[in-house]
Amino acid sequence: MGTEFQFHSWRVFVLVAALPAIASLVGLTFMPESPRFLLENAKHDEAWMILKQVHDTNWRAKGQPEKVFTVTHIKAPKTAEDEFIEIQSATGTAVQRWAVRSLTLCKLVLRNVASLLSAELRFATLFMAIIWFCMAFSYYGLSVWFPDMIKHLQYEEYESKVKVFHKERVENFHFNFSLENQIHKEGEYIHDKFISIEMKSVKFESSLFEDCRFEDIRSTDTVFENCTIRSTVFYNTDLWEEKFIDCKMENTTFEHNKYGCHLDTVEENDVLIYLVSFLGSLAVLPGNIISALFMEKIGRVKIIGGSMLISAGCTFFLFLSFSQSAIIAMQCLFCGVSVAAWNGIEVVTVELYPTSKRGHSIWRAERSV
Repeated sequence: MGTEFQFHSWRVFVLVAALPAIASLVGLTFMPESPRFLLENAKHDEAWMILKQVHDTNWRAKGQPEKVFTVTHIKAPKTAEDEFIEIQSATGTAVQRWAVRSLTLCKLVLRNVASLLSAELRFATLFMAIIWFCMAFSYYGLSVWFPDMIKHLQYEEYESKVKVFHKERVENFHFNFSLENQIHKEGEYIHDKFISIEMKSVKFESSLFEDCRFEDIRSTDTVFENCTIRSTVFYNTDLWEEKFIDCKMENTTFEHNKYGCHLDTVEENDVLIYLVSFLGSLAVLPGNIISALFMEKIGRVKIIGGSMLISAGCTFFLFLSFSQSAIIAMQCLFCGVSVAAWNGIEVVTVELYPTSKRGHSIWRAERSV
């Protein structure tokens, strides 16, 4: 911290946030391909083997003797080759074939998207798009607001505890303790030493420093304004020029300034944003587990309605929350309950559409947010 070896918290946050994606990527390598996708690509044998694997696994889970997997009839979907226009290598160049295949693929995607607005699916598509948008607006909007509100409360509390020192004269004193949340006005510091300390939110106004020594200083939101600094040495500090505002320097030297990134109040508060976001994400886990266990027993509509009702109650009680702990508690409750509605909406969205349109319906719903 305060040196070139500093490790910013956002890197840790990104690394931790990437772990589930990496775990999912590893898990996908062991997940069989969709039989429907294989049938669409004319890979009937592979689709057959996966269906047989699903059949055998389900029978073993029931604890009953396995039965022979047999299929009497299967309705094969249109294969992918039917959707493309092929150009033989003898009648066109590789660039032409790539252009035609790309254009055909774009037309296929647009046709599938347009099919969601057909007469029989138009109402469901528009209705679900509105629900997805409203859910995303409330969920992500409050997720951004929670850390900012907590930071605001911290700032107010911090400002209320500021210490003000006026016209103090300190001579031949060794400052070996940290200075925090202080304002020094018109002070005089003669033959003083500031060694191996941290200055956090400290402001010196119209003060005099004469024959002083600052050594191994780490500062955060510390400034010198309208000060006179004479015969003073700054050694191994992060007090650079920007922290001296309208100051008068006389025989003052800076030696071995610290390099690398340095924290200020804004960046330190950003650490809180990552922590609060992490707590909100952690609260989602029990919501996911509960909704998965009771989705079939309670029903999709009741899960969605109950979750939205409790979420609305959480937003109402935010008006009565004036402490950091209350805000964090409301955030965890809101995120944990809202995710149940998300899961129910995803299930309903999939079930409203025919099998061939479900992938596009989810994609369009997510794009609407």
